[in-house]
Amino acid sequence: MTSGIANFQETVTPTAADTELAKNSSHQLSKLLGRQHDMGKQFSNFELRIQNEPEEVIVIPASALPLLTDILTQMALGNAVTLIPIHAELTTQQAADILNVSRPFLIGLINDGKIPYRKVGTHRRIRFEDLIAYKQDVDRQRLQALEELAREAQELDMGY
Repeated sequence: MTSGIANFQETVTPTAADTELAKNSSHQLSKLLGRQHDMGKQFSNFELRIQNEPEEVIVIPASALPLLTDILTQMALGNAVTLIPIHAELTTQQAADILNVSRPFLIGLINDGKIPYRKVGTHRRIRFEDLIAYKQDVDRQRLQALEELAREAQELDMGY
């Protein structure tokens, strides 16, 4: 079953204190992930201690640790963070915001068949998975064009 993005928590913008704490936490978790990799084995679960009264311990799956580390790393950089499930469905405005394009430009991509969508009543919905696939394809094409330009510049001895 697909989920609408509206069902998920809003974007979290870190405060200065959050940024500093996230920097320390992400560094510690990165070291832990590095040790796991160096040991050549996978840990099954991790326990996190929550400092409150009374203190609590939460067990999380090891597979969540890299994601948690990435979230904390982004927060440490002062970036706002939103977690979107891969099967979430987005409005055209949300999809345009993710691609950093205007909504009319996104509608053009949809009408040209470059991004699949479905209709819910009169509204278009775009699966996050499809949007990311489109973005990765465009990024791959841009990188290929850049590499081609760099190769040609080298062949022409343009100093690049």
